[in-house]
Amino acid sequence: MKLRKLMFVLPNLFTVTSIFCGFYAITLCAGEATPVHLYQAALAILFAMFFDGFDGRVARLTKTQSDFGMQLDSLADVVSFGAAPALLVYKWALAPLGFLGLFISFAFAACGALRLARFNVLAMRNPHGGGGNFFVGLPIPLAAGVLVSMIIAHHAILGAPPSESVQGPIAAVVGLLALLMVSTVRYRTFKDLRLSRKSALIFMVVVLSGLAIGIQLRPAYVLVAYSSAYLAMGLIESAFLVRNRLVARKVGAGVVAAAAVLDEEDEEEEDEEEAEEAAGS
Repeated sequence: MKLRKLMFVLPNLFTVTSIFCGFYAITLCAGEATPVHLYQAALAILFAMFFDGFDGRVARLTKTQSDFGMQLDSLADVVSFGAAPALLVYKWALAPLGFLGLFISFAFAACGALRLARFNVLAMRNPHGGGGNFFVGLPIPLAAGVLVSMIIAHHAILGAPPSESVQGPIAAVVGLLALLMVSTVRYRTFKDLRLSRKSALIFMVVVLSGLAIGIQLRPAYVLVAYSSAYLAMGLIESAFLVRNRLVARKVGAGVVAAAAVLDEEDEEEEDEEEAEEAAGS
C-alpha cells in the first residue's frame, strides 16, 4: 500500500522539476541578462518541456492519474511555458519596443493561462477527461517551444541580440502564438497514432527531414522547422475543416430548398386536383 502511494508522487516529481526549470529560466532573465543568459534560459525551458512531456505518460503508465496532478500540471505550465517564455522573449527582443513589447509579452502569458483554464473546464465536463485526438487551440508548451527554437537558432547563428529590423516580425510571431492559443484551431495530439507501416514511414520522413535540415543548414534550424511544420499543419487542417463545413451547409441548404420546391409543387398539384373536382361537380 505504501509503495502504491509513493507511485502517485512519481509523476508529480516530473511536474515539479518542470516548474524548477521554468523558475531557473526566470532567474536567468532577471536583471541585466546577457545573450548567454538568455540562451541558457531557452535551454532551461526546453528541459521543462521534456519533463512536462513525461509526467502525464508516467501517470498513465503507473495508473496514478488524479485531479491534483492535472491542476498541478496546469500551474506548472503557467510558470514554465507562460511567464518564463514571455519574460525571455521580452528581454531578448521586445524590450526596445517599450510598452508595446511589454504588452505583447504579457498577452502571450495571459493567453496561455486562458488556454489552460479552458482546457481544464473542458476536461471536467468531459466524462473521459481531457484526452482526445485534437487540442482546441495551440498547446502552451508548443507555443513556448516555437519561441525557444527561435532564440536557440538565433544564438547559434549570430550570438547577439536581434537587430531592430527583426524586432517587428518577432513581435508579430509572439502575437500570433498568443491568438492561436485562445483560438479554436484544432491541433493533433497524436494519441490515436498506432504502430503501422504508414506511421513508421511518416516517422522516417520526419527524422530524415530533420537530418537533412541539420546537415545542409544548421542543427539549430531543426527545432524551428518542426515547430513551424506543426503550426502550419494545424492551420491547414482547420482550414480544410471549415471548408468542409461550409460545403456541408451549402449542400444542406440546397437539399432544404429542393424539398421546399417539391412541397410547393405538391401543394399546387393538390390545388389543381381540387379545382378540377370542383369544376366537374
